[in-house]
Amino acid sequence: MSTRREVRERVMQALYAYEQGGGSPQDVLKNVLRPSIVDDAEGLRFAERLFLFAVDRADETDAIIGEHVRNWEIGRIALVDRLLLRMALTEILAFEDIPPKVTINEAIEIAKRFSTPKSGTFVNGVLDAALARLIEEGKVTKVGRGLVGMPQRGTNRPPSAAESRETPPPSHEAEASDSED
Repeated sequence: MSTRREVRERVMQALYAYEQGGGSPQDVLKNVLRPSIVDDAEGLRFAERLFLFAVDRADETDAIIGEHVRNWEIGRIALVDRLLLRMALTEILAFEDIPPKVTINEAIEIAKRFSTPKSGTFVNGVLDAALARLIEEGKVTKVGRGLVGMPQRGTNRPPSAAESRETPPPSHEAEASDSED
């Protein structure tokens, strides 16, 4: 079983192979990504979706990146940083169940490991600015836990303060532990 971070690292490596090798996305899936994630069907499904979505949305995510880097052509950004930005923006836009803060934190940590010493700060700055703009434009909707302050599916607004304070119904586990006392 792989951690999500390990899976994201493999996706970044597959994107790098795709960018440098010039083969088809299917070739990269077959020869790079699938062999690197074994015995983890769920991790592999996530990796394949993230890889293919990132490839398909490269023009869209590059345009978003370009809006948030001053005095830089996108081609001058370190390749690993650019790939991590593409991957994270794809995750923010296309994976409704993953909180953007998780996505951004993962991208920062992977940048620190695989890129330059200043890459974590750079990736953080670009993603924070991009996320704020995407939320403002109503392009980010999320569902699930850990999404306080995020627009929910079907709305273009963050939840109100009252909605954010609502407590979920008690779980059956909590009820069971109360009755054991």
